[in-house]
Amino acid sequence: METQEFSIENTQSNIEWIGRKVTGAHNGTIAIKAGWLILTGGKLSGGQFVIDTTAINILDITDPATNAQFAGHLASDDFFSSEKYPEALLQITSVEGNRINGDLTIKGITHPIAFDADVNVNGDTLSANAKIVIDRTKYEMRFRSGNFFKDLGDTLIYNDFDLNVSITAKAA
Repeated sequence: METQEFSIENTQSNIEWIGRKVTGAHNGTIAIKAGWLILTGGKLSGGQFVIDTTAINILDITDPATNAQFAGHLASDDFFSSEKYPEALLQITSVEGNRINGDLTIKGITHPIAFDADVNVNGDTLSANAKIVIDRTKYEMRFRSGNFFKDLGDTLIYNDFDLNVSITAKAA
């Protein structure tokens, strides 16, 4: 079977994140630093991508001071510890139909993850879209989690956050 490698075009790929709390939600983007995908016999069979945790943007907060304060909090040890862990990594371990299985590493902590993805190849261009739901508490992000703190009331932040991933990759 023919094996093809596709390099992720980070300028044409993006990850949108959504974090929810009792009183609403916040959303933004996070950059894909690099990555590649492998096709075997025309089907996705492996790959990995590196996420730049120092490039988290908040889109729903327009006040510059509040936005900077929130971005600093996301980069802090309460969340991504971006100074110590500037990258997160998703390594694809197996693919069964549209189901992707992999290992996600955030803050040096690795857990298995599974999600569905739509993958299309048109000539030398691959496009992929997926929604990945992550339990932040598995990666030592416990700030205002109801699993670890009591009586948070309306300051509670839900454990799961969503990543809506859109990737464009070119044949190497």
